[in-house]
Amino acid sequence: MNEHFEPSFDSLRQYTAPEWFRDAKFGIWSHWGPQSVPMFGDWYARNMYIEGTPQYEYHLRHYGHPSKFGYKDICALWKAENFDPDGLMEKYYKAGARYFMTQGTHHDHFFNYDSKINRMNSVNVGPHKDILALWRSAADKFGLPFGISEHLGASFSWWRVNKGCDKSGPYAGVPYDGNDPEYRDFYFDNYEHPADGDAPWYTPNKAYHEYWLRCISEMIDRFHPDLLYTDGALPFGAHWLSESGGAAQDADAYRCGLTAVAQLYNTSIDHYGENRAVYLQKDRRPEIYSVGVLDIEKSQLPGIMPEPWHTDTCIGNWFYDVHSPYKKPEQIVEMLVDIISKNGVMLLNILQRPDGTIDEEADYILDQLAAWFRINSEAVYGTRPWRVFGEGDTFVKIEGFREDKTDWTINDFRFVQKDGAVYAFMMGAKGGDSVVLRSFAGESVHSVELLGYGPVPFRQEFGLLTAALPDKLPSIAANVLKIC
Repeated sequence: MNEHFEPSFDSLRQYTAPEWFRDAKFGIWSHWGPQSVPMFGDWYARNMYIEGTPQYEYHLRHYGHPSKFGYKDICALWKAENFDPDGLMEKYYKAGARYFMTQGTHHDHFFNYDSKINRMNSVNVGPHKDILALWRSAADKFGLPFGISEHLGASFSWWRVNKGCDKSGPYAGVPYDGNDPEYRDFYFDNYEHPADGDAPWYTPNKAYHEYWLRCISEMIDRFHPDLLYTDGALPFGAHWLSESGGAAQDADAYRCGLTAVAQLYNTSIDHYGENRAVYLQKDRRPEIYSVGVLDIEKSQLPGIMPEPWHTDTCIGNWFYDVHSPYKKPEQIVEMLVDIISKNGVMLLNILQRPDGTIDEEADYILDQLAAWFRINSEAVYGTRPWRVFGEGDTFVKIEGFREDKTDWTINDFRFVQKDGAVYAFMMGAKGGDSVVLRSFAGESVHSVELLGYGPVPFRQEFGLLTAALPDKLPSIAANVLKIC
């Protein structure tokens, strides 16, 4: 569709995901900003204002009480002094990423670019660098589609806690610095929400809706992103829908969200002559996600979805956290394989320290992914689901925000197809095994090749396809049989 979209459900439901997105399969995310400074994980800007939380206790003892040293002061500490976007992008490209996303703003309302709307941004405060512009330039050098994540929709209610105060101790009753009128534009005039911070994800405040739209419009105009990710549902209908028990959409409630999505797509059409943009959001109702692509945070789907879908995950915590262990490279590969077999695309957050660097363990993960992709990339890029996504009795545990390592067996396979070949990822096979596949009954197989090794002996009889594996397999996980 090359005609411009209107900001309406009827118009935007004509959307189809571009082929580049379906082909890419794997991207890397820089979920990075001032909340990385304490190296204490996600939602620091909120939890530092909630008495008794581990992040509050850390902040109190390390920086001082949030009435004296607040989040605005954390922002000033973020320097990104060793940030090397070109060097990192080269690592990400070698590690298999075929698109890249960076954080435009988190719930903390700090913008990672030279905003003319919000003075609390990375050019005026902290790094004094336009982080998004630097990332965009690096992505362009490697020909990677460029995405921006925005977490602003929930910010107004999420951050009500900065207006609170301690209930006990030496600072009982002393207001946190969110009450400072000099920074009311940053911390929001959000007293309308409950003092304990237990507010709706999306505020009904219409003035804030308009502010959100101005900010997202600025990001789209400045950077022409190929992807825009909303951390949540399409703004701002969720509040009304929750009150009405899931009734028909209130078009007025969604007006700002629909306007931003239409602008994203129309900007892409103006630039490319066709829409190459992808909008990602988390509402699982098809009447909502059909305006873009469904995103499922740190989880996935049980089977093949007709339209492409997306998941975002991370190697550890969402922001750099010295307390959080990392996933092993083998698990990351297995997650990717299971996802693409079901028509999914996976985005992986690589954690950065506050200075912009990655640590040795993250570097090791990238090196291991690079080695795996060097052997198996043809079974990933440009593939599509086969008639079944897999076989075997082992399945990934699907339980919100839970990502356990799956205990695969020799009988577990995941499938994709491309150019007349079926690629069978062996999820639990070991060197020297003979594997048996049941999904090729009734099909004539002419050749079986182990990627990274070459042809392997096989036979077909009684509806079974059996292949003998060499003693040493070429890849760390999910070795691939190319079956023609």
